[in-house]
Amino acid sequence: MLHPSYADLINVVNSGVEEGEDPVVNSRYSIVMATSKRARQIIAGDEQLVDGRGKKALSVAVEELNQSKIKILSEEEKEEETEAEA
Repeated sequence: MLHPSYADLINVVNSGVEEGEDPVVNSRYSIVMATSKRARQIIAGDEQLVDGRGKKALSVAVEELNQSKIKILSEEEKEEETEAEA
């Protein structure tokens, strides 16, 4: 079993969403994709944002998400970031 649960992770990710707005994520698939992407970044050499000694990259990524050290961007935020980079 995953600790924290998927429901807990979804609540953490959506905690900054104001009432009436669409949630950033609403499925386990979104959580899995975000944590797997972050785990690949850690494996590639990115700095871990939590103490991950003795833990696998995916466990570190889940803990980073649970502690709000990483953020899943909504589609609108992705577009804004792309425009800002251009």
